[in-house]
Amino acid sequence: MQGRGFTDEFKAAWKKPDNGLIQIIVINLVVFILLNLFRVILSISGNMEMYSWMINQLALPSDIGTFLTKPWTLITYFFTHERFFHILFNMLFFYWFGKIIYEFLGNNKLINLYVLGGLMGGFLFILIYNLIPYYSGLVELSILLGASAGVFAVVVGAATFMPNYTVFLLFLGPVKIKYIAIFYVLLSFFNIDGSNAGGELSHLGGALIGFLYIHQIKKGNDFGQPIISFITFIKSLFVPNPKIKVSYKNPKTKSQKRKPPSGSSNIDQTEIDAILDKISDGGYESLTKEEKQKLFNASKK
Repeated sequence: MQGRGFTDEFKAAWKKPDNGLIQIIVINLVVFILLNLFRVILSISGNMEMYSWMINQLALPSDIGTFLTKPWTLITYFFTHERFFHILFNMLFFYWFGKIIYEFLGNNKLINLYVLGGLMGGFLFILIYNLIPYYSGLVELSILLGASAGVFAVVVGAATFMPNYTVFLLFLGPVKIKYIAIFYVLLSFFNIDGSNAGGELSHLGGALIGFLYIHQIKKGNDFGQPIISFITFIKSLFVPNPKIKVSYKNPKTKSQKRKPPSGSSNIDQTEIDAILDKISDGGYESLTKEEKQKLFNASKK
């Protein structure tokens, strides 16, 4: 039996359920590769104006009037990169911290954080550039590209959820992720008057929504649910309706009703809040086997 080709492996990885972490990375990589292929082709053919037009259709403009003519850029900008190191560091940080959100809160919460971070980062970029006189001279020329706002939301969200989670950094050794998040948030704030002011402002917007989102999750509120509902609706448009099958089954008596599997139970929000607090204080390993299972079951709902 021959091995599967690259295309088959790619499709299998893409269609894997609850795979938002990899799918977001793949979307960013595909857009990056296609953009750079077009850039090279258009450059050697003397049509760089066409490439500039393509970028302007994807990048988020700070000018409100320009934005209103292409509102889709509020979404496309945080899937678009031009430079290799820009996408490299964004995707590495997204993967490292996204794994924490994915493993402990589930696929949907990770997608919500990334998208909400991108939206909030873009909104703050436009708002500040049009309200604060310091940036007024830059409004007509400034655009925003890159996944950094969404990544910052995930980084700060992970640090808010599990502040004492420890990672090992080269030359530094074990470091709690709350200190990593604080360092990068401060670094962005210190550079909001620099050459990449728009990008730094978007980082702060993403960080803010990451912090607020996880705090609300701990209270049992998921204000990112409309994002998942919208994505599910879009996906349903590309899935063919199954053919209707008619079958007959004997009605079950009360004694034949299926019992819930052993170990399953209804989990109320109070239990989840207590488990999340325990993780914040002592880390994931402080949980009992039963608590880990409850958290896992809750993340699937």
